[in-house]
Amino acid sequence: MGVVAKRSSMTFFSDANSHYSHRVRIVLAEKGVTVDVIEADANNIPAELTDMNPYNSLPTLLDRDLVLYESKVMMEYLDERFPHPPLLPVYPVARGASRQYIYRIERDWCVLVDSLVEGTANAKTLEKQRKELKESLMAIAPIFTEKPYFMNEEFTLVDCCLAPILWRLPALGIEMPNNKQTKPLLAYMDSLFERESFQASLSEMEKEMRSPQVAS
Repeated sequence: MGVVAKRSSMTFFSDANSHYSHRVRIVLAEKGVTVDVIEADANNIPAELTDMNPYNSLPTLLDRDLVLYESKVMMEYLDERFPHPPLLPVYPVARGASRQYIYRIERDWCVLVDSLVEGTANAKTLEKQRKELKESLMAIAPIFTEKPYFMNEEFTLVDCCLAPILWRLPALGIEMPNNKQTKPLLAYMDSLFERESFQASLSEMEKEMRSPQVAS
């Protein structure tokens, strides 16, 4: 992927199909970090990773002697380690609000995405989850008439968390209707997907995903 440039002291063990890995890859690309990205199978964790990460999980970020294995921690670490461009607001109240938005994205949407990706629930449950995710996303569409990004004038870590979910909607069997209500959301999605950092962040598996289409 485009993030890799040369041998670096920073290594990122990434699941090519995971939206949690994807969000960190967006941050890496946004910051222009030189990093070795090693794609790994979550069901077949490399031995070297097992020795570093007590949870044997992906993603995992290695920066010299520091090992991080929680995506939100990685994102904030990278934002502090490479402060330009900043991906969290400067003021504490706004930073707190951004962290709260990420928390809600994980509680309200990531759990649905994870269940749909796993696909082990019965068909009725999966269809209910698709409907819930679709309707919940449609409900937030109006906020993008006020600001170009998620509750912010600038691209932030909140957008880094949301973009991988929106990119995966077609693969999850969800098509967003193209109507007056959803138009701001669709415009937001287009702006995210056109960002150079987003394009650079995509794994080959993600590139092969059907680009999001809207229902006519």
